[in-house]
Amino acid sequence: MNPAADPVRYYEEIIDLKKLFDNMNEALDEYNMLEEKPMPIVLFGFAIEHCLVISRILKQPGGNALLVGVGGSGRQSLTRLASKIAGMKTFSIELSKAYDTEAWREDIKKF
Repeated sequence: MNPAADPVRYYEEIIDLKKLFDNMNEALDEYNMLEEKPMPIVLFGFAIEHCLVISRILKQPGGNALLVGVGGSGRQSLTRLASKIAGMKTFSIELSKAYDTEAWREDIKKF
């Protein structure tokens, strides 16, 4: 088998859950210290699992996802945390009643 032909693995098996929780809380603390808008969230098992899934998607070449859920479920917060962990920046569109196609084009230019 040719090792060069093997696909690159962007993840590894998690063995120590306590270490995972500690690392994720440390990443959240770092995010809250460095960003303008800190996130007062509590990371629990299900939230960490979703953050890991988002992180894995972001690390894939051309990776993208559509996150669906009720408001306040943490989609945006977990995505921001996963982006910070991956060393990426986030860009959010601020919607208003006056937001139209021209405003969308301007946001795309900024992005």
